[in-house]
This record gives sequence, structure tokens and C-alpha cells, in this order.
Amino acid sequence: MNISSLGEEGLNKLSKMLDNSSCGWRQLANAATEHPQFRCSETELTSCSIQVLDAAGSPARTFLAWLADRGCSTDFLQHYLRKMDHQEALQFLTAAVSEQIKITVQPQSQQAPLGSRVVLTCRATGPSGFSYQWFKGKEEILHETGSLPELVLCPLGPAHQGHYICRISYGENWTFSTWACIRLLHFAGSSPGCSSMFPVSGLQISQQPSSQAASEGDVLVLKCRAEANPPPQYEWYHNKMPMSQQKACSLRIPCVTTEHRGEYRCKVFNLYHEAWSDTATVTIGPSSVTDASWVEVDRGFESQEVQRSTTRSGVNPVQQMACPPPAAKNFSATDKVALLIGNMHYHYHQQLSAPISDVHELTNLLRQMDFKVVSLLDLNCQEMNSAVSEFLLLLDKGVYGLLYFAGHGYENYGNSFMVPIDAPASYTSKHCLCVQNILTRMQEKKTGLNVFLLDMCRKRNPNDGLIVQPGILKVTANIVFGYATCVDAEAYEVKREDVSNGIFISFLKRHVCEDEKVTVMLDKVAEDMGRCAITRGRQALELRSNLSERRSLTDRIQPMDSSASDSARNLQWAIAHVLPESSSLNFDCGVKVQLGFAAEFSNIMVIYTRILEKPAEIDSCSAQLTDFPQEVDIDLKKSNQETLVEAGCLLLIKEELPSLEERSLYTRIRSLQRLKRDLTFTVCLHYTYSNMDEEVVERLPVTVGKPLVSKLNLHESRTSSSCSAILSPSLDSFNYPESSSFASIDSPSNTWPHYGDTGSAVSQSDSLTFSRGANLPEESDSPGELDSRQPLTASKSLPHSQVNEINYKFSDMYNLHSL
Repeated sequence: MNISSLGEEGLNKLSKMLDNSSCGWRQLANAATEHPQFRCSETELTSCSIQVLDAAGSPARTFLAWLADRGCSTDFLQHYLRKMDHQEALQFLTAAVSEQIKITVQPQSQQAPLGSRVVLTCRATGPSGFSYQWFKGKEEILHETGSLPELVLCPLGPAHQGHYICRISYGENWTFSTWACIRLLHFAGSSPGCSSMFPVSGLQISQQPSSQAASEGDVLVLKCRAEANPPPQYEWYHNKMPMSQQKACSLRIPCVTTEHRGEYRCKVFNLYHEAWSDTATVTIGPSSVTDASWVEVDRGFESQEVQRSTTRSGVNPVQQMACPPPAAKNFSATDKVALLIGNMHYHYHQQLSAPISDVHELTNLLRQMDFKVVSLLDLNCQEMNSAVSEFLLLLDKGVYGLLYFAGHGYENYGNSFMVPIDAPASYTSKHCLCVQNILTRMQEKKTGLNVFLLDMCRKRNPNDGLIVQPGILKVTANIVFGYATCVDAEAYEVKREDVSNGIFISFLKRHVCEDEKVTVMLDKVAEDMGRCAITRGRQALELRSNLSERRSLTDRIQPMDSSASDSARNLQWAIAHVLPESSSLNFDCGVKVQLGFAAEFSNIMVIYTRILEKPAEIDSCSAQLTDFPQEVDIDLKKSNQETLVEAGCLLLIKEELPSLEERSLYTRIRSLQRLKRDLTFTVCLHYTYSNMDEEVVERLPVTVGKPLVSKLNLHESRTSSSCSAILSPSLDSFNYPESSSFASIDSPSNTWPHYGDTGSAVSQSDSLTFSRGANLPEESDSPGELDSRQPLTASKSLPHSQVNEINYKFSDMYNLHSL
């Protein structure tokens, strides 16, 4: 309760009591210095003092206005007046505050039968800290649970008859409610003063609302029934706030979200009685894919959006799917690698929302199965071509290769095309990547398994009449195509307020970790999609395969004898996940700042700053980042934010909130693949001394090299000669740093070993191990001094509960329309 709530009249009266030199506003200013927010500089004190030169001026009034502007509450002011021992001002302030207490709900007289439950309610608003005291006549009723705004009489007996009143106390001041009379009805019949044609009976709740656990998108139903004459009325409350539209005995919310969690109560009343139901607690768990609100976005050539309804939904971290251990069998992979591309922010086409979460979830699941994963968002044509070339470098004989693409796409004459974000409005095959061409290049590596998961539309592109002739495919019997939709059909996504999901991934993530043949696993996904009402007749998974062996994504890795190509593959994958080492910066003023890094994707990094040490004479300080290169993409409005969500990072979460002393500022950097030189930026330290008002800024330039995928120079075109050179035993083409620390996604130690040169990197390639199930973030820290900081962890998954057609209603199907 800010002191400005005392009003102009109250502040003026208080000012007159403080306009004196012995025990006045100056002594109050000295007492308030214990709180940094209310410390005054000499300039401010002087500006208050000179008010005496004005006939109507008041130094104390100016000082109180200054306190009000800085959020001083009446509690703080009372505390300071008590320290000054200014009894007159303290009594006035206490009385003024007590007058702010207003009773909003008065207890009501009631008649009820023997053994029933009666609740008297009294609620008030005003300053924090007031208490409720209930009296029957002149005797105080002591609650076993302390001061409560409600008095429950249950079971009602003869001793409960009488008059009740509630006293709301604040300090030494109080105010009383109106009297309420409780009368006992010994039998249902006419009450005194009423006609026998309208017998009055006591109000009794016969059905109480029950606590429930629901999933996002479920239908929530709470029921409360009561018996009374006159007939009762109902009013529902959510977290003690009335729900204006809920006036029936049954509360029904057709599509719940996280905002609907909490406590529900129903007030039942009529002309003579009032009663409250028991409290029902509603918890909201993981969302259900069929019960969600769907805004389905076409990922095809023609922009089409089908909207059913919209709803608010947050970002809920959920339990990650556990991968079963692989069964003993004869098939194994020499290695397992995956390239995941999600295109969202198209320059000339409809924007998509789901690829960011789809790529993130599939990345987590594949890493559990020991896949080396490179995950990239928003690539142009050049970058997609280069990323595929780098992906092919990771393939070799017996390696399992998986390519996942989420974005716009199309299919012409049996060939599938992935659309980059810079494709023109009327794009053709020359602007896109042909999937069949990539398959031809994969077969040249003699891979053990080739899996393509294409989460895009397959409608024909009328602007493209060219028939592409991909290279001749070999008969390898190890190819699997999982299309998110059928030929000449669209693929859709579940659009939410923060984080969306594609329909394909929503079903795929349930089965992808199962120890089944890849085609069997995808058949289960297709069956689930076929049982879902929202997808039936609109999107169905199509499986194309010539896989003759029972190979699964969970097959164990059995490396061949160490070779230069194995070392090159491990090193090339590791290069795409290099993070700068966390370090500490020492400023001239004596402040020490921690600079740390975490990877959200292979081309998206989060930089955080944290104050480690500061001199006692510095009041407050913060370290902010600025002056980034133009190549990288940074949302300036979301940079240097106190939470990851405010920084735009929805997929990294913190296990625990840091303490105030360890508060961090986060900045999210995207499009690292476009970085052409070392990443440089400036750390700006903003700080103020306790005896100064002016803010001081100190800058330190920082260079952290080329982090993550930027070291692969995807912005440069690739040639066949360069590709073969990288796989040569010399490894000279890596341009690998002489001394570097690799942040491992999967290693429990969370850091790669140090290598003195490229030769030693090759010799120690066996130490690049990948543990099953590890899902740590790509994050670096300096050892020792930074052990106390709170860890960043990757959110496990954004799951959906089991699809149940019975629970899902799609009655407004006819409302779907094309745009």
C-alpha cells in the first residue's frame, strides 16, 4: 500500500508534523538510508530544504512525494517513524491506514437444520497484515487454524444459535462487520413470519465439487448441488475470485489451459441462507494432442490456414520419453548421425511456428539413442546445401544416417523438394533442395541405413514444370521415407501462443525410441494418426521403404577399426558444437563479471552475464552485452533479459531460480551459420556508487572465436573436391584451433578434452564418447570458481498425452475454411 493512498489531505497533515528540525523529515531521511531504494543525495535533500523559501512550500511534503514516487509503502513509513520515536505522526498514520480497510463481504444471517454446515464469511480490502477475529456475542471464537475470513459451524447444534460479528484489526485499530444471526431449524416447515404456502427450509449442500487432474485441452466439469427452499442460486469462484459467467450448479470449461489450475469453490445462496462448498483443487498436466486448440498451418506451396479456435497456452517442460535398451540382435551401426533442419521465418511465404519445438524434441530423443545430431533453424538455400554437404561428411560405411526437415515443401513427379527461407514467391526446383538427390549422395557412402523424415506438404508446385532427374539409385534395401502426409496433401501444425507442435512429431515422439524395426515404428505412428479425429481424412503418414533387414534406430553402435575417416567424422561433428569457454572479466572499478555460454541449437546460442564480485562502495551494477556483428540475428528488445523466457529462449529452462545476488542477464544469438569472422561484442558494465546518483558505464570488448556451427562456414559454397579433402587422412582442411575446449552435449563432464593439435585430436578420437540418455545442454563453464551457479538444462520434451478419439470433439468441422 503506497503512501500516496493516504490522499492529498492525509499527506499534508503528516507533512505538518514532520516540518520541524528536532524530529522531522531530515531525521526520517536519515532513518530511511538503511534501504538503498530510499537513500537521498545531498542534491535531493537541498531541493527539499529550499521549499521553505516558498510561502506555501513544505520540505516534508516534497520528501514524502519523493518517497511515494519510489514506491515507499505505509509499512515502511511506519517502521521509520517508529525508529524516530515520532509518536504523533505514527498514531496519525496508523489511524489513517485503518480507515483504508473496507469490508467487501459482510456475514449473512442464516437458518439451517440440525447437523448441517454453516459458513459465515467476512472479507475486507486494505493494507497488508490485518487480521480477522470472530465473536459470538461478546465472546471471541478462537480458530484452531488462526485468523480466517470464514467461520465454519459444523455440525450445527443448539449451542451455535446466536449473533456473530467479525472484527478486522490492523495494529491498534480495527473495524467491525455487521451482526449475523444463526438460527436452528428443528424441522422443515414454515418459518416464523412466512406463509404456509411458501415453506422455508434450510440450505444444505448435497453434492460437493471434487478435486481433479486434467490435461491441457481437456474438458473440466465441476458440480455442486444444494437443497433449499426458496431454490438456491450458485456462484463459482476461482482462486477466491468470482467467475462472472458461471452461475449454474455445474461449472464447465470446454478446453482447459494452465491458467485454469488452482482452487475452485461454489457459493450457494438464496433469500435466507448462504453456504460455501468444499474447495476443489484442479491441476493441469501435459497437454493432449487431440484436445488442444488447433490452428493448422499449411506447409505447402499454396498458403492455407485452417483455424478451429485459439487458446492461451504456456511453455510446459515435461517428462522426456525414456528409450528402452536395445534387445540383443545381429544388427549394429558403425555410427549414427542426424541432420535436423527446421525452417520457420520465410521471407516471402507464410511463417511457421512448430519447427523450433519439433527439431528440439526430436534432437533430444535421437541423442538418447546415441545419435550425433546437428540441429539448425532457418537456413537459406546456400546454407542448406552446405549443411547437407557437411552431413554427408559424417557418413561412412555402415553408418545410420537420418535427415529430418520441417518447413515448406512440395512434390513434383515423385521428387520431394525442401524449400529454404529465401525462396522467392514463385519458387521452382532450382531454388530448393531435392531429397532424392541427397539420397543418391548418401548411397555413395555405403551407409547401413538411410532414413528421411519429411514434415512438409507434398502438393504439386504449379510454377515448376521441370522434371528433375536425380542420380540413379542403387539397390541397397536400406532406405526408409517417412512422409508426414500423403501425396498431394498438406501437413499441419498445432499453433499455440508460445511453443507449437507439428502433428507429425506429436505422434512420432511416442514411438521413435521403441526398439522396433524402423518401418514397424512408423506404422504405429500412422495407426495413431489414423485414430485421431483431427487428422483423419486430412493428414495421414505415408511410408515408403525397401528396408529388408530388421534395423531400428535403437541399434547399438559397433565401431569398425579406428581409421582416419572415423577420426575425421568425430572431429567434424565435434567442431559443430564448440562453445566458447566461460570466463570472468575484471573491470577497473573492481567488479568481476562471469561470462557464460549455452547452446539451444547448433546455430543458436545463449550468452549470460552474472556479477560475481563487486566492491562494497558500489550500490548496484549490471553487465549488458552490445555491439554484435551484423551477420548474426539478435532481437534487441529481448537482449539482456533477466529470464530465459523474456530473452526468447523457450526451450532452455532453469532447474532453480537464482538468488538475487546471482541474478543473470540473458541474450539469445541466432543465425550463427552466417558468422564470417570471430564473434565479437562488448560487455557494458553499468554501476552506481552509493554516494552518487550518476550511473557509470565501463566497457570491455570480448572476442570468443567462432562458436558452434559457425566454424563450418555454411555461408560458403561447397565443391566435391573440398568434400573429399576434408575426409583425407591429413585433416589439414579443418582449420582446427591449436587449443580449444569442446562442450559436449552428451558427456557427463559437459566438456570435451583439450587437444594440442589436429594430430592429437585424431589419436584421441576414441575419447569422443556419447553416453546413452544424457541430455545435458551444450554449455561451458570455468571450473572451480563457478561451481555455485545454477545449471541450465534442456527441457526434456513438450509431450502430448495419449490420443483418445472418445475425448476429442470435432463437431464444428464444417467451420474449417481455406485462406
